Amino acid sequence: MSKGGEAAAGGGANAVLLRYLREQNRPYSAQDAFGNLQREHGLGKAAVVKALEQLAQQGRVREKVYGKQKIYFAAQVSPRRRRPLARLPRTPDPPLPAGAAPGLCPAWQPQLKDLNSSMTTPEMAKEIEALRKDCASYTEKLERINSATNHVTPEEKEKVCREQQLYRREWRRRKRMATELLDAILEGYPKSKKQFFEEVGIETDEDHGVVLPAAV
Repeated sequence: MSKGGEAAAGGGANAVLLRYLREQNRPYSAQDAFGNLQREHGLGKAAVVKALEQLAQQGRVREKVYGKQKIYFAAQVSPRRRRPLARLPRTPDPPLPAGAAPGLCPAWQPQLKDLNSSMTTPEMAKEIEALRKDCASYTEKLERINSATNHVTPEEKEKVCREQQLYRREWRRRKRMATELLDAILEGYPKSKKQFFEEVGIETDEDHGVVLPAAV
């Protein structure tokens, strides 16, 4: 691109960004402004950063630095209409709340906090696309389940639950009977319980990690 074309493109970016900041009337970082304008106006990130810096140098937008991030917002009063500072009464600035960033209007502090913690437009679009894919996947899975022919009827489920409860009661009853019988034998056995089990060849549920299934 020629130098004349670059200057024209730069001037167009300046006008687009200045109009956008004035219309929105809120602070933006260069990244957020780029994400919101790139699709409609085809602006590159470098062009956005350069245009914002030029507008700030010209006094047409205000620039605030917070750590590694710069925030830009439209100047509220045109330099041509600004009255001399010597003619304006000077009033002390109100104290900033605890944790507030210095140099920014206190009324904008909550809004700046929300902006820094919220997702950018490209991030939001990416999140929406991921949610749409998840929704489509779940819908497909639900359709497969509804179209299946091997569903368990309520009657079959109730029958299985009754049988499981019966088997659990029988398991506990037989284990209790075996435990009482073994305890009676061990009262007159001269060796330990472990030695008795090894000699007789008794294996317990605990030896094999078997536990009583939970009720359904």
